[in-house]
Amino acid sequence: MADKHFIVATAGHVDHGKSALVRALTGTDPDRLPEEKARGITIDLGFAHLVLPAPTAPEVAGRLAGGASAGETFDLGLVDVPGHEDFVKNMVAGVSSVDVALFVVAADDGWMPQTEEHLQILAYLGVNRAVVALTKSDLTPAPSLAVEEVRAHLRGTPFEHAPVVPTSTLTGDGFTELRDALAAVLADAPPPRDSGKPRLPVDRVFTLRGVGTIVTGTLTGGSLPRGAEIVAQPSGRTGHIRSVQSHGREQDAARPGTRAAFNLPDLATGDGALTRGEVVTLPGSGKASAVLDVWLARFDRTPAGVRPGAALRDGTHVRVHHGSGHCLARVRLLIRKSLEPGAEGIAQLRCDAPLFAFAGDRFVLRDGAGRATLAGGVVLDPDGHSRRFRTPAQRRFLQRVAEHPHDPTEAVAATLERDRAAPTAALLVKSAFSAHEIAEAVAALTARGVLVQPASGLASDAAWWKTLRTRATGQIDVWHAAHPEQIGLPLDRLRADLRRELPLPELFDALVTALVQNGGCAQAGNVLRK
Repeated sequence: MADKHFIVATAGHVDHGKSALVRALTGTDPDRLPEEKARGITIDLGFAHLVLPAPTAPEVAGRLAGGASAGETFDLGLVDVPGHEDFVKNMVAGVSSVDVALFVVAADDGWMPQTEEHLQILAYLGVNRAVVALTKSDLTPAPSLAVEEVRAHLRGTPFEHAPVVPTSTLTGDGFTELRDALAAVLADAPPPRDSGKPRLPVDRVFTLRGVGTIVTGTLTGGSLPRGAEIVAQPSGRTGHIRSVQSHGREQDAARPGTRAAFNLPDLATGDGALTRGEVVTLPGSGKASAVLDVWLARFDRTPAGVRPGAALRDGTHVRVHHGSGHCLARVRLLIRKSLEPGAEGIAQLRCDAPLFAFAGDRFVLRDGAGRATLAGGVVLDPDGHSRRFRTPAQRRFLQRVAEHPHDPTEAVAATLERDRAAPTAALLVKSAFSAHEIAEAVAALTARGVLVQPASGLASDAAWWKTLRTRATGQIDVWHAAHPEQIGLPLDRLRADLRRELPLPELFDALVTALVQNGGCAQAGNVLRK
């Protein structure tokens, strides 16, 4: 039976034993840099691999519907992140596509500032499954008290019911229980989504002599096979995948939810070339944008010892962490003057550099200096525009998609209500919805009379299309009254009159056809008449 693939990332304060825990679980040392070994702390991302059998105990079997089934195994890519506050940007780069968080809390230290910040970052990114490893349990006479302290800090978070497992790398205690806890949490986790829109946020780039450029990352949204033509966003560089590896094994294709390494011989490294933060994807997946319309939310948790986040006011400079990259941006709030802890609302991010984001993507905001985490959010419109942000049409669009973030039918209807018309092939390209889901949404809205398809490959808001047809026939009536000696209204004149109202030039021909076929009009050469 095929394995199920998931990504697990560590989280927690510096010197609480995250890397040691990964070594004990997998036999792999995730600290690969000489500086990490010399200083004894993790600085950059580390990676390991773990295979677990799916749980078969009676108390777990009832949870397997829609998740694992007996006899399956879980193939896990482990991402070990730095816990020091100076390297939070590296931590966020490693947890953008995580299925389960492996929180690490030292029993002798307890909950610490970076434990809290890492928890908030993961919650902002939509992670809702976790296991807590209470490390160094041999150093405390009362591990149960340390467990209760952790549970108190987890209350009111998405990880409130996460199992807490005392462990010790010195004695080896707790690791069987930790593996069982991970397997139990994964048992009802949905498989990684395959929407046919693969994206690999690049977290490592290096060159092998005689091989060329290698990039690694966590693949989401779809598969990428060997030989595929790819484009790196936002740079726009193109190339092809010569070979694919996952955890050191050659593969015909990388699957969503796996750690993957691609050999991209057409792409160079170095100054001005491919770097961490770019996204490897398929051509035709849209382009990057420097303006994002988003939904922002702020936690109201500030435990003792944790630096409170700065006020998030309209115009604040922030650092946006999205995927494996980050950039500076200015926040523009739609309604409020400031976003206080515990508040949420619509905003626009005007970035210093373009980001390749999809609608539905999650991100984290930290202050411009990188000292504190301020907020998190969801992308509502990945192709925002500063002049459009405060218009009534965009407000309605943003509110509608914010209220229905996982509904492709609402997303299509909201898009066409705002844009009036669009090529069906261009609808929601930069979203997690598959082409099949979008096509089904178009069909359902057409059946309900919410949208029409005025020509092959075009979709339009039905109410707007009706208004446009009424406006055109009215123009013909006015022309007949003013020029009774003429056959009808010249098409060039009608086109000029409607130019500002047509979002797509090809809609004019579709309009003429509709007026002739069922609008009571006739075409005589280059004129329309009643």
